[in-house]
Amino acid sequence: MALRITSSLLKSANGQTLQQLNKFSTSAKAWSRGQKTLAMLTGITVGGASALLFALESSVRASGGEVHPPEQPWSHNGIIQSLDHASIRRGYEVYKQVCAACHSMKYIAYRNLIGVSHTEAEAKAEAEEAMVKDGPNDLGEYFMRPGKLSDYFPSPYPNEEAARAANNGAYPPDLSWIVSARKGGEDYIFALLTGYHDPPAGIVLREGQYYNPYFPGGAIGMAQALYNEALEYSDGTPATASQLAKDVSVFLKWASEPEWDERKRMFIKAMGMLSILIGLTYYIKRHKWSSLKSRKISYHPRSKSE
Repeated sequence: MALRITSSLLKSANGQTLQQLNKFSTSAKAWSRGQKTLAMLTGITVGGASALLFALESSVRASGGEVHPPEQPWSHNGIIQSLDHASIRRGYEVYKQVCAACHSMKYIAYRNLIGVSHTEAEAKAEAEEAMVKDGPNDLGEYFMRPGKLSDYFPSPYPNEEAARAANNGAYPPDLSWIVSARKGGEDYIFALLTGYHDPPAGIVLREGQYYNPYFPGGAIGMAQALYNEALEYSDGTPATASQLAKDVSVFLKWASEPEWDERKRMFIKAMGMLSILIGLTYYIKRHKWSSLKSRKISYHPRSKSE
């Protein structure tokens, strides 16, 4: 009897399932030819777009045969580690004496150095060394004056055309946000500055080009700029090529993210406040619920005489 009841139930369930499938199939059959064509074209378009995006991503990663920069053990990569401000100061010296000849930093002002790498008097002295175009004056003429703390770092060229003319058609990018604008960040900058060597067999460079495997395509218009003892640090640090590249990379990291240290300080404050609040919340929870969790409920039934 049980087997018969089970079989009848299965038949009824299968019948309902078949009816539902028939409904779906009839609804699908009710589609017009235009709807079917639209659905097919939509599927082909989505699939083709996905395949194209995947192919483009793969081609970008492998384009030109460039080498991905290795990760360096930067001292500021920890959760609560700040930037090395002594390195930022040395990196500014590298930028000022080497990089500023071709690259601008038009979004960084001299006042931004105060409290980071220089005192206010030192930043003011650095600004006064630069001659800034100002005006017009009462006669309608432009003039040159010593820089002020509110001035931004001067550009080495008056315009883009002059920059290209001085660099065989290549335009030196602005370095204000270069670390954030390049994949790999400071690892890429360090690898690029220290990665120059002779091109391998089969790669022909045009006049004015140099080989650097970390640059997309390998052919770069910027010559190697950092060498051992290329300059002298004011603090006496040995100015090796790798030290110069490391310091200017840290300086450009700060320029791209000047709020880096502030974010770390805010994180430490937030974690301290949250730890206190979590402990206080746990104590209040234990205090409020202790009477409920420790209570004892007993049942005393009344006698029939009562």
